[in-house]
Amino acid sequence: MKYYIIAGEASGDMHGANLMRHILEYDAEADFRFFGGDMMKSIRGSLVRHYSEMSYMGIWEVVRNAGKISRNVSLCKSDIIRFNPDIIILIDYAGFNLRIARYAKAHNLKVYYYILPKLWAWGKSRVKKIKKYVDKRFAILPFEVGFYNKLNVDVEFYGNPLVEEIENFKRYSPPSEDFRNINKLSDKPIIALLAGSRKQEIDRCLPEMTAITKYYPDYQFVVAGAVSIEKEYYYKTLQNTDIKIVHNQTYPLLTQAAAAVVTSGTATLETALFNIPQVVIYKTSGFTYYFGQLLILIRVIHVKFFSLVNIILNKEAVKELLQFRLADNIKKELDKILFDRKYREEMIKNYTELRNIIGKPEASKEIARRIVESLG
Repeated sequence: MKYYIIAGEASGDMHGANLMRHILEYDAEADFRFFGGDMMKSIRGSLVRHYSEMSYMGIWEVVRNAGKISRNVSLCKSDIIRFNPDIIILIDYAGFNLRIARYAKAHNLKVYYYILPKLWAWGKSRVKKIKKYVDKRFAILPFEVGFYNKLNVDVEFYGNPLVEEIENFKRYSPPSEDFRNINKLSDKPIIALLAGSRKQEIDRCLPEMTAITKYYPDYQFVVAGAVSIEKEYYYKTLQNTDIKIVHNQTYPLLTQAAAAVVTSGTATLETALFNIPQVVIYKTSGFTYYFGQLLILIRVIHVKFFSLVNIILNKEAVKELLQFRLADNIKKELDKILFDRKYREEMIKNYTELRNIIGKPEASKEIARRIVESLG
């Protein structure tokens, strides 16, 4: 069978790669073509466009790059027609993928959505498009089932694929001394800095994170370098500091961390599944921030939290810091995490509840089986 997969972000690349790996267990001759990244490329098939050339976050950033986005959409449409796949699998990335879904259905192509976009937060009006243009829908957050069912949209839920990814890593993770020696890290406890997978996130969030390092001389701060961002890009912020960076080693870093400062996104859930106490931050452009506040005020955006951990648990299990006075507030929260034992233990207790909610391993394997079986 011929599979066309579209992922527009680092997390989508990871989930896409896992899905492809399991599809091959059921369809050994699978032919893949995709928008994605290095992880998907390592499995099999042809990479058409890397997500690093497509990933924009925030209203202003999307507007400013509208021309590039339009060209990528046109490329994707024409490439799909040339490839003539048996199925198109969309991974998150709603603005782009829903345009492709509409185009694909107009050409009588089968469309599945794996990792549904977060329409429960801000895009209820787009649910009609999901229902009209998508043949099968796979949720990875348990409450999404109820959300879609209330709107008469069928979805399937088999758990969250991150559980499988992290359990597999833990099974084969290297000893701690190997990680420290290879990366020339000291014996001091580690505070991990996860600044995001987009350059605009790194530009805005990493300086806020590094501003607090002077207050913790007994700890070493280590940046988790994203695979799609060259090391040199981080040095703009890290020069004249003793902060280390480990590239494409986020999971090994989290196994060693005493705490983490995390830019909101999939990384917050990953950090929780490693049982690492964290403070979650986000900073965007002024225009996007104030426009977002307006949408909350007029109830277009419906969520109380912005980190996946808190959204799933429906309570503030981890502290969320947004936009202003971030460095000062990071320090206040990090002091609690590092030096208040009860506070730390309560956060880890909430992580246990989180794992029970999001399901058991092998979600992506089960979804791959369903996809292949449905294609006959």
